[in-house]
Amino acid sequence: MKQEKAYLEAFEKYADVLYRHAFFRVSDAERAKDIVSDTFMRTWDYIGKGNTIDNFRPFLYRTLNHLIIDEYRKKKTESLDSILNERDVPEGVFDELIEGSLEEVEFSLDAKRIPLLLEQMPKKHQEVVLMRYVDGLLPAEIADILGKPVNTISVRIHRGVSWLRKNADLPVSYTMTDDEIGKKRNK
Repeated sequence: MKQEKAYLEAFEKYADVLYRHAFFRVSDAERAKDIVSDTFMRTWDYIGKGNTIDNFRPFLYRTLNHLIIDEYRKKKTESLDSILNERDVPEGVFDELIEGSLEEVEFSLDAKRIPLLLEQMPKKHQEVVLMRYVDGLLPAEIADILGKPVNTISVRIHRGVSWLRKNADLPVSYTMTDDEIGKKRNK
């Protein structure tokens, strides 16, 4: 009974933030809702089998991230440009970035450029930058969710932000080639 009550509290507390995270990662509102729903269903099934969850937040994020990875595997790769052009991405979707995050990153970008740049960012940096600046998680919380050392997460956040700084001057519709990405990394 205690786990069921904690589950309901976790649903109330984390459903919206998990949805934002999923939406930002899959760029499809309906698919994001489905993934979050599946996350909570899998968590409920896990509890129903008699298992206990000490800390719901990392458990839910881990489950969500596994489902997002599964989604990427199922889905044909599409460029973010085509997704934004084909789908009606709601205006202000990036307005919910935690307050102060842009100041911490020390530069500002037009909100439409952020997903374009993030799409090109190396995946291991992209994930932690999203969790830090969109979800508002601390490096220790991200480390707990991903099962990585805090120092590794901090380094990935720093490298992701540095990558954004280096690439912020590119035109919006510009897609870097693999050679250009390699040259920028070697600078």
